[in-house]
Amino acid sequence: MRCYAVVDTNVIVSAVITKNPDSPPRQVFRAMLSGEIIPLYHPDILAEYEEVLSRKKFHLNPETIQTVLEAVRQFGVEVMPKPSGEILIDMDDLVFYEVAMEKREDDAYLVTGNQKHYPVRNFIVTPAEMLEILKK
Repeated sequence: MRCYAVVDTNVIVSAVITKNPDSPPRQVFRAMLSGEIIPLYHPDILAEYEEVLSRKKFHLNPETIQTVLEAVRQFGVEVMPKPSGEILIDMDDLVFYEVAMEKREDDAYLVTGNQKHYPVRNFIVTPAEMLEILKK
């Protein structure tokens, strides 16, 4: 199964820094590269990925960061969503939610490790839940 998904920054970071090649975030990232997941993005999402991945605590080299960003651009679809009017705990997460909402007619998902930052919706899933969806 192929599907559209907005991948939250925490999943991207976990995928890049984990030592476990079989971790759900790493598997989600691999699914993005293989075409099973078509990543949905917005310029603000790419900017957040870059800002967070560039934090010194992650010790990532600039080439790795650019490779991640280029992969999302290459394999993904840019989405310019309409405002949803939704109020979230962390309003910085709103663009992720609105991009997913914009593509709901295509059964888009939002993959996050921080579900508590979003309203309870069946399309907002953890990396492990996304992997189960892909198996269907």
